[in-house]
Amino acid sequence: MGIIIKNIYKSFAKQAVLDNLSLTVKKGEFHVILGPSGEGKSTLLGVMAGLIQPDQGDVYIQQQRVNKLAPEKRKIGFVFQNHALFPHLTVYENTAYGLRARGVNGKKIKKIVAHYLELVKLQELHDRYPFQLSGGQKQRTAIARALAFEPDALLMDEPLSHLDVLEHERIRDELKRIQTATQVTICYVTHDHSEAAALADKISILHNGRIEQVEQPEDIFYHPKTSFVAEFVGANNIFTANLIDVNEGISRFRLNSSESIAKLEIEAKTYPVFTRNTEQKLCLHPEKIAISHTPNGKNSFLARIIDIIPQGAVFKVTGEISGLKLRAVVPKTSFKINSHTEKIWFTFPPDALHPLCGRSCRAAIPQRVCKNINFE
Repeated sequence: MGIIIKNIYKSFAKQAVLDNLSLTVKKGEFHVILGPSGEGKSTLLGVMAGLIQPDQGDVYIQQQRVNKLAPEKRKIGFVFQNHALFPHLTVYENTAYGLRARGVNGKKIKKIVAHYLELVKLQELHDRYPFQLSGGQKQRTAIARALAFEPDALLMDEPLSHLDVLEHERIRDELKRIQTATQVTICYVTHDHSEAAALADKISILHNGRIEQVEQPEDIFYHPKTSFVAEFVGANNIFTANLIDVNEGISRFRLNSSESIAKLEIEAKTYPVFTRNTEQKLCLHPEKIAISHTPNGKNSFLARIIDIIPQGAVFKVTGEISGLKLRAVVPKTSFKINSHTEKIWFTFPPDALHPLCGRSCRAAIPQRVCKNINFE
């Protein structure tokens, strides 16, 4: 086992930052902790590393309870946001620093440092000082230093946030390659969705000091379980609706919206949590919506376009349907929009909708039944 956090509580000035939080990071897993600023992500890493003492709860690393162990005794590597390199030491000496502090002999240090500098592709820059390095090269040095003493786990606190876009993508891809090669357990903090999706085996969403959802990236982004997670990952078409009827695995809903001036009905795949005479919260990811000049099957609505935002290879398009706003993300190559006043059909399949019920449904009926949510 890699890292186990049990019932951690931490407050500052009587304000809870981590609130009875539990989390398991498996050995060899690349685990990303994702959430907005101020949600306690860095505090959680600090607790794992021993830099911050929790008010209560336990930390286990490789099945050993480490609550009373000093940071240097935990065999944890830490890569900080600002690199934290020693300015008077070369790339080689920075990488060797932790090994020297642990009393490793000179010949072994030389061999280990050479291996990790080659791994991060800095072998040709071993004699340079930090001021002679680019931001990406500094971060590679920090990664090599953290890996050199072969830690049980590597903690990374938004390590790419200060890099330019090109360097950010390059180091991100290198980091995934390094983790795959070394199989080191990584716990990585970020607020960047695309970074999390590119790196993670598992993602935990942190909110109000607790883990709101922990899943593989595909499920986090396309099957969020709460309104907060849905909004945070960009699945911001959220409907409150009443179930009308169920027929052959398809549920028909009437939308309840104060914005809507007409009674709008949608169809969704049936989930076990759906019950009649109770309001349901449903989520629709913008990427699941197609737009066209003609209706195309079920859940087709004629929308007045009120906003178009170009974003790289896609358009973010907002349409208004009887007062209800619907947001879509569509490839620029797939459709041409003439003006903001044009009316366009927005269409999405029944299986694009899923409930925001806080439960761990993975699929609609009959593939899987509901289970109570469990983050242990």
